[in-house]
Amino acid sequence: MDNVTQIVDPPPSRTRLLLDGVRALRKPTFDGAPVLPGERLVRPAVELRAADITAYGRACGFRREQGVPLSYPHVLAFPLHLMLLTRPSFPYPASGMVHLANRIRQHQRLTEGQALRLEVYCARWVAHPKGQALSIATRAYGAGALVWESDSLYLRRDVASPVGEPWGDALPLEAQGLARTQRWMLPADLGRRFAKVCGDYNPIHTSVIGARLFGFHRAIAHGMWTFGRALASQQPPGGLDSAEAHCDFKLPIFLPGQVALWNAPVTGPRREFEVRNLAGDKPHMRGLFIWTAR
Repeated sequence: MDNVTQIVDPPPSRTRLLLDGVRALRKPTFDGAPVLPGERLVRPAVELRAADITAYGRACGFRREQGVPLSYPHVLAFPLHLMLLTRPSFPYPASGMVHLANRIRQHQRLTEGQALRLEVYCARWVAHPKGQALSIATRAYGAGALVWESDSLYLRRDVASPVGEPWGDALPLEAQGLARTQRWMLPADLGRRFAKVCGDYNPIHTSVIGARLFGFHRAIAHGMWTFGRALASQQPPGGLDSAEAHCDFKLPIFLPGQVALWNAPVTGPRREFEVRNLAGDKPHMRGLFIWTAR
């Protein structure tokens, strides 16, 4: 498919996204290799609103003195991710896509009131050992300059002969050197609380019944909440001039539940960490966070 740029203004409503998701539950089968969708979805001027940042920060544990959370622009771009995954041009049902990893880079300081141009597109197919993976790119521009970017890896399980470069970007971490630094208690309604600020009302996060329909015995915590909560525990005060954060999602976190943050020995403005179960023997997420000291 030829590249097509579509301006999305205003963003789709929650109802529209849900209806598109239902329509995308069934897709016609196809022969041969999947075709990478060519659409580029653009929101030309998205304001970093103080009230929305505060609500997101409250949900994930960020404090106001930490500035704009490093993971926050992903929330603004997520509706565009859903739009891509539910398009007729996308070859798989959106409901079967699993969020495997996220890579974020911030190049300039973000400030409340700033307007960003968001561009989201399917970047590449990735051949994963468990099936066909797809990288969705998000690029945020301020005054014409790239200020923030992320790459989100989604997986469709059990696809034979996946195409693309082999997946080889998993985070290495020496598990023996980690120590438990925090313990988190997660309420049963965490998924619904986070959905109100991120716009992701996937039933596996918001409903026990919905989670059971997709093979989970209870609702599970949203991976981007886990990522945000881990960054909130480690992002320094004063805001970030530049930073990067990587995470690989591992085992689901069932709600309600308790988990713990484990950290490697601190090396300057660099944090290697895992979110594990309380016993410390099962990883839910592995991460790396590096920032530029002011």
